[in-house]
Amino acid sequence: MAKQNLRQAIDFLYSHGLATSDSYTRHVLQCVRANDFVQAKRLQSHMQLHLFQPKDSFIHNQLLHLYAKSGKLSYAQNLFDNMTHRDVYSWNALLSAYAKLGLVEDLCTVFDQMPFRDSVSYNTLIACFATNGHAGKALRVIVRMQEGGFQPTQYSYVNALQACSKLLDLKHGKQIHGRVVVSGCGDNTFVWNAIADVYAKCGDIHRARWLFDGMTHKNVVSWNLMISGYVKLGYHDECIRLFNKMKLSGLKPDRVTASNVINAYFQGGHVDDARRMFSEIPKKDEICWTTMIVGYAQNGREEDALMLFIDMLRGDVRPDSYTISSVVSSCAKLASLCHGQVVHGKVIAMGVDHSMLVSSALVDMYCKCGVTLDAWSIFETMPARNVITWNSMIQGYAQNGQPHEALALYERMLQENTKPDSITFVGVLSACISADMVTEGQEYLNSISEHGMTPTLDHYACMITLVGRSGSVDKAVDLIKSMPHEPDYLIWSTLLSVCAKKGDIKNAELAAGHLFELDPSNAGPYIMLSNLYAACQRWEEVGAVRSLMKKNNAKKFAAYSWVDVESEVHKFVSEDRTHPEVEKIYDKLNRLISELQRIGYNPDTNIVLHNVGQEEKFKSISYHSEKLALAFALIRKPNGIAPIRIIKNIRVCDDCHAFMKFASVHIGRTIILRDSNKFHHFSGGKCSCKDHW
Repeated sequence: MAKQNLRQAIDFLYSHGLATSDSYTRHVLQCVRANDFVQAKRLQSHMQLHLFQPKDSFIHNQLLHLYAKSGKLSYAQNLFDNMTHRDVYSWNALLSAYAKLGLVEDLCTVFDQMPFRDSVSYNTLIACFATNGHAGKALRVIVRMQEGGFQPTQYSYVNALQACSKLLDLKHGKQIHGRVVVSGCGDNTFVWNAIADVYAKCGDIHRARWLFDGMTHKNVVSWNLMISGYVKLGYHDECIRLFNKMKLSGLKPDRVTASNVINAYFQGGHVDDARRMFSEIPKKDEICWTTMIVGYAQNGREEDALMLFIDMLRGDVRPDSYTISSVVSSCAKLASLCHGQVVHGKVIAMGVDHSMLVSSALVDMYCKCGVTLDAWSIFETMPARNVITWNSMIQGYAQNGQPHEALALYERMLQENTKPDSITFVGVLSACISADMVTEGQEYLNSISEHGMTPTLDHYACMITLVGRSGSVDKAVDLIKSMPHEPDYLIWSTLLSVCAKKGDIKNAELAAGHLFELDPSNAGPYIMLSNLYAACQRWEEVGAVRSLMKKNNAKKFAAYSWVDVESEVHKFVSEDRTHPEVEKIYDKLNRLISELQRIGYNPDTNIVLHNVGQEEKFKSISYHSEKLALAFALIRKPNGIAPIRIIKNIRVCDDCHAFMKFASVHIGRTIILRDSNKFHHFSGGKCSCKDHW
C-alpha cells in the first residue's frame, strides 16, 4: 500500500509541473524508506525535466544511496557525474555502489580520486576487500586509515577479521587481535565474536574457547560460532555439551544453532536425537532440512532421506542444489531407479538440471542404477563438467561391463584438458580388469606419475586383481612385495579374493594370516579361507579356522538382497520365511528352478561348503536371497518388459550367477544385479561381466 501511495504521489507531481524543494525532499525520503528504486528514478527524471537544481547535495545523496543499495551502478554513476554539489557522503554513496557489486579495482579508483574521506570511506573499502577474498589488502587499508588520521572502528576490525576467517588466515587474524587489544575496543561483543571465529575456523579451537569463556556479554552468535567450530572439527560431544550450557544460560537457540547441533548428533551416530531436535524446530528453513537429509544419507538411512525430501517439498521449502544432490546420492546408494527418476523430474521442474553439482549426482545415480545410457545423455548435455563428473561416468562404464567405453572416455577427458585425479585411475584400472587388459593396465599404472601423482593402495589393489585373475597369483604376490607402500587390509583382502577364485590355498593362507592380525574380529577372511578349504575337502582345516573365528569373537554379518517393486523395497535373506507372500514366492521359485533345469541349468552344489548330503546341498543353494527377490519380482510383474533390478550386499555366488543367466533366457527379460563388486547385466544367457567378478 505504501508503494502504491508513493506512485500516486509521483503521478501527482507529473500532472502539476515543478515542485518545491521541500516537496522533492519529502518525496525522496519516502522513496528511500520504501526502498522503491523505480519511483526514485521517476522523481529524478521529474527534477531533470523541470531543470530543478537543489541548493545542496542532500536530495541527490539520498538518491545515490538508494541506487547503490539497489545495485543500480550506472544510475548512481550518472547521477554522481551530473551533481553540482558533492560532499563526502556523495563519494561514499558511489563507493557503496561499486562495493555492492564487488568491483574491487573500480572501487579503488574511486577511492583514490576522493578529494576528502572519512572513516566510512575506509570501512567501505575494508568491507569490500574482506568480502572478496583480499584479507591482506583489508589489513593494509587499516594501516592507511590510521595514517590518514582516522582510528579504525569496531566495524573496520570486524570486517577485516571476517576476511581472515574466510581465507583461514590465522597469521593476519592474530595481528588484528593484537590491534584490537591495544585499541581498547575488544570488549565489544561483535568484535570479540569475530576474533573467536578466526581462531575456530583456522582450527585453533582451544584458543577460541578460551576467548569465548572470557567474554562478559555473549549473544546467540557467540554460542553459534563456537558450536559450529566444534562441529566442523568433529568434536561432536563437546558441541552437545556446549549446547546444553547455552540453554542453561537463558539464551534461546536459533535455527543456526539447531542445524549445527543436528549435525553434531549425526556425527556421533545419534540419529534419533537428531530427528527429535529437528521435530522441535517450529519454523524450519532450508538449512535445517538440508542438514537432516544429508545426515540421514551419511548414516545409512537413505530411505528416510527420501521421505524427508518429500516432506520438505510439501512444506513449500525450496531445496538448493546441495540438498538435491544429497537426495540423488541416496537414490544411487539404494539403486532405486524409480525414486531417482522422480527426483530427476523435480530437478527439471525446478530449473536446476544444469547445476554441475546436481547433474554430476544424476550421472552417478543412473550409473549406479545400471542405466549408463541415461547417465550418458545427461553427461553429454552438461554445459560444463568437473573431474567428479568424468569419474562418475568412467567408473559407471567400468562397473557396468562397458570397459572400452570407459577407456575411450578417459582419453577424451585428456583431450579436453581435464586433469585426472586418483579416483579417475581407479575407474580406468577397473575397466582394464573387466576387459582382461593386463599390459594396458600396467601402462595406465605407470602413467599415474606422469600426472603428478603417486599410485595409491587403491590402484595397487586393482592391479593385484588384474594380474592375479589374468595371470598368476604368484605375480600378484610379487607386485605386493614391490609396492612402495606397506600393504593394508585392502591389499591383503584383494589377494585373498583372487586366491579364492583361483583356488590357491598357499597364497590364501598368506593373505588370511595378515588379515587375522590386522582385524581379528572381521569374519570375512575366516569365511573365505574356510570355504576354500572346504572346496578342497580339507575338513580338518575348516574346523581349525572356525575355532579361531570363534576364539576371536568374529561375527558374520547377514547377506541379503532387495528389489524395488512398484516404488516399494522388499528385502530378503537366504531361506527367508518372513515375507507376507512367502508361500507364493517359494512356489514360484521352485517352478522356475525346474523350468531352468530343463533348458540346461545345473545347480552347482560344490559351492555348499558343509560336509552334508547332496539333497541338503541342493536345498541350501536353491533359496539364496537374490533368487527369492527374482521370484517375488516375477510374481508382481509377470508380463513386464522393463529390466528386473536386484541389489545384493555381498558378491553373487557362482551358482546364482549361472541361475540368472538361464533365467534371463527363460523369462525373456534383462536382469540387472548389483552386488558388492560390480553390476551384472544378464540378457540372453550372457552377463556383462563376462564371468569375471
